[in-house]
Amino acid sequence: MTNYRTRLLGAALFVLSACGVVSPSKAETGQVRVVFTKGGFIVGVGGGQGVLHFRGHRYPFTVSGASVGFTIGASTTQFVGTARNLRTAADIQGHYSVIGAGGALAGGAGGVALQNEKGVVLELAGGKVGLEVSAAVGGVSVVLQ
Repeated sequence: MTNYRTRLLGAALFVLSACGVVSPSKAETGQVRVVFTKGGFIVGVGGGQGVLHFRGHRYPFTVSGASVGFTIGASTTQFVGTARNLRTAADIQGHYSVIGAGGALAGGAGGVALQNEKGVVLELAGGKVGLEVSAAVGGVSVVLQ
């Protein structure tokens, strides 16, 4: 019985190492630029366009989202930042959860950190133009074009 357990444990360790559990991560970072327009009263909706610069290539994408909470007004934000934990450009696609607060009155600033189901983290900051105040919970979806 002990010999059987030893063989079973050895086989399990071999399978785990073959699956890459013990191999180092190959994740990389890309640069992101997004223009996002948002508006609403209580429920906010928005959308925009962006570009991922990754491994010397340019990957355009669209962004859409919604939020529920305290939102009044409309604004456009030009975000710049990074996309961390990318293995391929397609990893940027997915649904990102957002919890944040911000505001703009004829100009302002905003920043956000988002993470999708693949572990990609977007860290974005930028200036807002418009008249909007929000403290909302929501999410955005990114789709490569």
